[in-house]
Amino acid sequence: MSVMVWINPGSAWESAVDAAARLTDDEVILLLVTADGGAPERDAFTGLLGPAGHEPGEAFAGSTEDQAAALFDEAEARLGRPVRRLWERGVAEHEVVMAAGGADLLVCVRDGVPGLPGPDSLGPVARFVVDHAPCGVLLVWPGEESPR
Repeated sequence: MSVMVWINPGSAWESAVDAAARLTDDEVILLLVTADGGAPERDAFTGLLGPAGHEPGEAFAGSTEDQAAALFDEAEARLGRPVRRLWERGVAEHEVVMAAGGADLLVCVRDGVPGLPGPDSLGPVARFVVDHAPCGVLLVWPGEESPR
């Protein structure tokens, strides 16, 4: 099974990586999406920030290849095994949906207030991804332990 994990600075991406580590020993693909110029697109984070309300542009301001590599390195170390790295540039929700076409499962961090179900529990970017993903989607609450 091929599992893709959507990571973004400023989100609780660590929870998504941890969930993937518990789900499979198979290939894991780490996906990072930034705007075309390498700087993060503001909307890339709105669906993943959670209640803390960090400013997306501050999380990965002035994105460079070194910053992206450091994020990938940190996520790979957390996973504890080699991964495939995929860095896409463009409109976050579109890039995630296109990239997920090559995976069996997409893991991403859920936003919203923990325990609040319903349509308002996801931001617009995450909602678009859930609605259009060509594979299964696992939404993980920040800090949530998911069973193996």
